[in-house]
Amino acid sequence: MNDPKQQQINIELTDEVADGIYANLAVINHSASEFIVDFINIMPGVPKAKVKSRIILTPQHAKRLVRALNDNVQRFEKVHGVIKDYEKAVTPPINFGPGSEA
Repeated sequence: MNDPKQQQINIELTDEVADGIYANLAVINHSASEFIVDFINIMPGVPKAKVKSRIILTPQHAKRLVRALNDNVQRFEKVHGVIKDYEKAVTPPINFGPGSEA
């Protein structure tokens, strides 16, 4: 664990980024070399929404993110109980075509 060859990384979190961005929809696309995750805040009754943040990951990092999210969800549920999944929720149609302001 204490490998002297292992470098420490100093990660800086600015005040602006620390505030976070609320998103209640994620749209995920991929190519052979990357995964693109667009985070969107969609409001009920409003027909238009903008992408609030876009994260681009390598396939390897996407897989690590899935593992990390799964681990954190399991730990959360051990403390707070099972998270209800509302699968019957209607997902609005998403238009990323020409003329959209995504």
